[in-house]
Amino acid sequence: MDALDLARWQFGITTVYHFLFVPLTIGLSVIVAALQTAWYRTGRHEYLQATKFFGKLFLINFAMGVVTGIVQEFQFGMNWSDYSTFVGDVFGAPLAMEALLAFFLESTFIGLWIFGWDKLPRKVHLACIWVVAIGSNLSAYFILAANAWMRHPVGYEVNETTGRAELTSIWAMLGNTQAWSTYLHVVSASFITAGLFVAAVSAFKLWRERRDAAGVEGTAGAPPAGGERELFRSTLRAGLLVTLVAGLLVVFSGDHQAKLAAQYEPMKLAGAEALWNTEDAAEFSMFAVGDTEARENVIDLNIPYVLSFLATGEFGGTVEGINNLQEQYETAYGPGDYTPNIFVLYWSFRLMIGLGLAGVAVAAGGLWLTRGRRLPTNRWFYYATMLALPAALTANILGWLLTEMGRQPWTVHGVLLTAESVSPGVSLGEVALTLTLFTTIYGALAVVEGWLLWRYVKAGPAHLVPAKDSEGTDGADSTDRVPAFVY
Repeated sequence: MDALDLARWQFGITTVYHFLFVPLTIGLSVIVAALQTAWYRTGRHEYLQATKFFGKLFLINFAMGVVTGIVQEFQFGMNWSDYSTFVGDVFGAPLAMEALLAFFLESTFIGLWIFGWDKLPRKVHLACIWVVAIGSNLSAYFILAANAWMRHPVGYEVNETTGRAELTSIWAMLGNTQAWSTYLHVVSASFITAGLFVAAVSAFKLWRERRDAAGVEGTAGAPPAGGERELFRSTLRAGLLVTLVAGLLVVFSGDHQAKLAAQYEPMKLAGAEALWNTEDAAEFSMFAVGDTEARENVIDLNIPYVLSFLATGEFGGTVEGINNLQEQYETAYGPGDYTPNIFVLYWSFRLMIGLGLAGVAVAAGGLWLTRGRRLPTNRWFYYATMLALPAALTANILGWLLTEMGRQPWTVHGVLLTAESVSPGVSLGEVALTLTLFTTIYGALAVVEGWLLWRYVKAGPAHLVPAKDSEGTDGADSTDRVPAFVY
């Protein structure tokens, strides 16, 4: 193992950790804004409670995402200085736009939203959270445009004198087909995650309420009681509905991503399918056991024609295989191994699809079971909804692994190898030290994050906005009084 291997591990670990918070922030910002809009338009007390409750959880997640994201940018200079030198003039533009425009909107207006509850006019305060939501989603586009450029570099030229890539068209970069297609896919997946987060928290509260009621009354399956039941039933359905709609968009955008991969990243697609040789009317692999030394599959269960249709839109279309692409790349780029890790790609792809669709299936089933003001009596529904959240987070991580490892051995496809991107002056010991430090710090942050989320979920919305009494009032004119957002 050398410094390159450890630098890759370090970037992978920190990015995977950071990516736990990003999708949730993107989707939850819009859901919180929608809940506050519902309160603004209807004046209903439960919408105010839901806004503050899920807004609190959003803020915890947002803060952790900012902390972990800063480390990401440091690593470009620490371990990947040759990469930074080569792509700095290109990569810097979208990152600067993300920081100066999108993150500026997020950080400024999130402060106004936090401290403006009892100080700003309601309409202005509502606009603040929508600006935060727009900033979060805009931020995602700039980051994904930069990432898409690494997979399909456009709008640039290499300066023969300096040996560095220089941007020739920011519009070509921002309008990159890979950028907007990836954005649609990632943001849709983010809404699945956020929807399942809201649904899982709501299911947890309803399940505890039911369990406590059963314990007091001594009858298993007793109906839940308490003022928060209607609130969490509403947020449960809202989270499930967001998940279901986003799931349909993920399927549509995923199909487009497959066609783009066939066009611009055929090795990634071939690796994800363990397709060793070029085929017409290619089959979609359901389960395969391969021999990477012999470069063939020992066991392979397939669905006829599906891969060709996914890749080309035609059932008889040609899909290039790993062995043929390796020969083409050797001819174009010289001797070397241009094959990514087939095992990781193959199983990441399948687990990503399986776990993602499982969450969407839970959403569809949950909406059916909660129709007509129903609440399911079977505890397995609540267990499934709570488990769908870690499944969605895992699916996001696997999607990121598929994207990044599918590009290997390139950092910029066809232009710059990963082995040529690492900092030349960094030793194995130095990378090992920073890897240990970051992993330890991130582990501590994970404990803090988990403790904070558990504390506020367990406390519930009543500690932020008292529930109404039996007469429908909370001791004050709730249409005029806006309780302070206490921290």
